[in-house]
Amino acid sequence: MSAAAMAAPPAMAEAYVVDASVGIKLFVEEELSDAAHALFARLKHEHPVRLAVPDLFYIECANILWKYHQRFGLSRADAEAAVEQLGQLLLHSTPTAALTAAALTLAMTHGITAYDAAYIALAQRLAIPVVTADAALLRKLTGAPCDLRWLGDWVQGEMEE
Repeated sequence: MSAAAMAAPPAMAEAYVVDASVGIKLFVEEELSDAAHALFARLKHEHPVRLAVPDLFYIECANILWKYHQRFGLSRADAEAAVEQLGQLLLHSTPTAALTAAALTLAMTHGITAYDAAYIALAQRLAIPVVTADAALLRKLTGAPCDLRWLGDWVQGEMEE
């Protein structure tokens, strides 16, 4: 390694809040699952992406797995394995209690659920974008003062600016 390379600061890791509509795509095959896998694969890079979630993320994903079990025949074993793998992801989790007041204000202001607003509140707190695969949420927040990114814009591991 050259002296110049050793003296250069490491590249800054990108950071995003990801919602359950993105995370669940690691465990059930849906449209944009490939994009979700590309995003989460960046957790293991030399300069990994930092992914943050409100702790609500885990129970929302568990609920989606339950729905897949009830409606589409996802086996209990597969759902339980997905929950275990979900807990092993290198995500930075924030207690929902710390986001409640801001989430309620955002929900009331923009006509979204407090669940969805918790992700926006976390992103605002951390000053980073939210990545979602929830088209309805994206539509509702068009023009709102938040940085909400569509998972479908994730191309070869890089979010298009």
